[in-house]
Amino acid sequence: MMDCKRALVEANGDIERAKEILREQGLALMTQQEERPVREGRVEVYGHHTGKVGVMVEIACNTDFAAKSAEFLQFSRDVALHIAAEAPEYISPEDIPADALNAEITEFRKQLEEQGKPAEIIEKAIGGRVKRYQQDKCLLKQAFVKDPEVTIEDLLADLRTKTGENIFVRRFVRYAIEDTGCLASS
Repeated sequence: MMDCKRALVEANGDIERAKEILREQGLALMTQQEERPVREGRVEVYGHHTGKVGVMVEIACNTDFAAKSAEFLQFSRDVALHIAAEAPEYISPEDIPADALNAEITEFRKQLEEQGKPAEIIEKAIGGRVKRYQQDKCLLKQAFVKDPEVTIEDLLADLRTKTGENIFVRRFVRYAIEDTGCLASS
């Protein structure tokens, strides 16, 4: 509660800026928490009511106290639901294989060159394309399916701040019945 009050004072009453300040404090706290062992967490399972999509996601944390909290349980459910709905391929941009990213850049560069775009425009556009690719493919960068104003990364930062724990999505798998069969990604 006091952290919220301090953030509001620092933000001169601007609630949105206060939220950003709290997220930044949460990220700073997490760099301190990274030293602690992460041996607890939860495996959340979600099955869509049609029976055509299923998800298993592992959310890790430091203590069973945090893993059993209502906020942690809700976050786990929300992430599993989000994965089912949005089908991310990776957890974070660092998880994207270099060859996949390079193939995307090469294809986009080729399209822009065929359109006759100048080199400086191409380079600027490629930066934007890489950011969009990360938003499309990476769980943490995606807009939350229940509230597109926030990303999964924002939800995670909020949870870290509330619990004071190092919490992260360790891995996930998504199964979907498609025209071509069953897909799995993690």
